[in-house]
Amino acid sequence: MIKPIAKVIVALNGNLRKEQIAAGFSWGILLGLIPAGNIFWITLFLVSFLFRNHHGSKLLGIAILKLLSSTVAPLVDLAGWEILHIEALRPFFTSLYNMPFVPLTRFNNTLVAGGLTLGLLLWLPVFFLVLFLVPLYRHTLSPKIRELTIVKTIKQVPIVTKLAKLVEKIMGKLDYFD
Repeated sequence: MIKPIAKVIVALNGNLRKEQIAAGFSWGILLGLIPAGNIFWITLFLVSFLFRNHHGSKLLGIAILKLLSSTVAPLVDLAGWEILHIEALRPFFTSLYNMPFVPLTRFNNTLVAGGLTLGLLLWLPVFFLVLFLVPLYRHTLSPKIRELTIVKTIKQVPIVTKLAKLVEKIMGKLDYFD
């Protein structure tokens, strides 16, 4: 659990391109909105590895949305219900359902349809928001956070010391980004 957190910290504070962090977080939001465990989610997860993105940010996005799932689920369910009940799309959904293997994607589940729809709608806004926030964090917040007394105190905690050493070790491996 500590290593993925360390990788996200390294990505935010290192020379990793902000576009990769933003793309990873956007993929995480998309995957976090779709219920896991079906062929559709697994396929999207595997497809995300074909693109250049930060996988730690993707996992962070998934984790955040999975933690908030009980709060977000009613909205996702409502969006899915609305999408699946568009009369003009009914023949299309019927033909999809009658195809081999397509029903295994559970596309006709309101949470899957709503999660996919909302995830696709949020992908670009989240991408541009994170693209804006990463430099803001790197240049404004990070130096101020490092100087806080509470941060200096927390750095004395053994698990935090271990995390800091892991971050330094990872940063040493990432010197080729300079």
